[in-house]
Amino acid sequence: MDTELIGEPFIPQRTLLGPGPSNVNPRVLQAMLSPLLGYLDPDFLKLMDDVSAMLRQVFQTRNALTFAVSGTGSAGMESGFCNLLEPGDVVVIAVNGFFGERMSDIARRQGADVYRVDSPWGQPIDTDAVRQEMKKHPAVKMLAAVHAETSTGVLQPLDELSQIAKEYDSLLLLDAVTSLAGSPLNIDEIGVDFCFSATQKCLGAPPGLSPVTASEKAVAAMLNRTNPSRSWYLDLSLLFDYWANNRRYHHTAPMSMVYGLREALRMILEEGLENRLNRHTRNADALWAGLESIGLEFVVSREYRLNQLTSVYIPEGVVDTDVRRALLYDYGIEIGGGLGEFAGKVWRFGLMGESSKDINVLALLSALEAVLPTHGYEVGRGVAVQAASTSFANNRSN
Repeated sequence: MDTELIGEPFIPQRTLLGPGPSNVNPRVLQAMLSPLLGYLDPDFLKLMDDVSAMLRQVFQTRNALTFAVSGTGSAGMESGFCNLLEPGDVVVIAVNGFFGERMSDIARRQGADVYRVDSPWGQPIDTDAVRQEMKKHPAVKMLAAVHAETSTGVLQPLDELSQIAKEYDSLLLLDAVTSLAGSPLNIDEIGVDFCFSATQKCLGAPPGLSPVTASEKAVAAMLNRTNPSRSWYLDLSLLFDYWANNRRYHHTAPMSMVYGLREALRMILEEGLENRLNRHTRNADALWAGLESIGLEFVVSREYRLNQLTSVYIPEGVVDTDVRRALLYDYGIEIGGGLGEFAGKVWRFGLMGESSKDINVLALLSALEAVLPTHGYEVGRGVAVQAASTSFANNRSN
């Protein structure tokens, strides 16, 4: 048997400016080094209570069922559908990107009758088409949509979708993986019944937990099921017993991730939620000014553009992977390529949580000015950086 030890891993430092994960503050990483506790240790249960309380503030809700599911954002997504839907239930899903597609797939796997309302990628959901689809069915149990579609950079307005759900007495399920703590999202005011997010984007923690929150109406739907949830691990009634009610053991929680999320939430509340949202807006404005100055074409019109995730079309003749590779290995900057029908056609620039900094905006634009001309797209040196700097100066003066 070969007993030679494997060498120490080389893990480079990257500036993460893609669709996620985003960079993590050292305070969060330090918190994750805290000693492990038992899953029912009173001190760990207190930390869980802290996480739930702070998540309510960030979600802007009073929902009792508010905690973090073990797993990434897709676990949160699946928990919503597997707890709220049963075979034969009717669900209408608004699809305008990759993650709307994923919701449709998951809902079908629950045995639900899925009716999609498709809008072009890069555009918001056509709410008139949603209303027309809802009219076709005598009882729609759920209307589902993506608030911030990470594959395209569209921020979906929610007021009309909420009104439609209320008109048809349907549950409203929302994907807020990229929007929570980066875009305005008041769960109670809007009237969202189930919302899930992820820790690795605007919340500023590593990937591994999915915050969820459910209204009383959603909880009633979970508890009044004909059959148990098809997923034992994601059964929210069992998880709620662990997080809040009887403190009954369900699974061994990822303690270090809970520590990290707690510290990340503390940092959000220290900064102030409104200040954090304004920071994302200010940095997006500067990035857009810089990209526009060098002639890159935006996928999403400004009215619906997501501050945290900006998509641009790759210029004709430029090879997607060549530019991303140069940014990664020559400048230590990660950006994202396209997903689904946008694969090879767009770049996605992320400014989320800890990564949403003015210095990162300027570093990215400076790197693009250096890389793009060597790959067939001429830009003036300093043009993008100057445009972004002007945007920052104007925002400070205002």
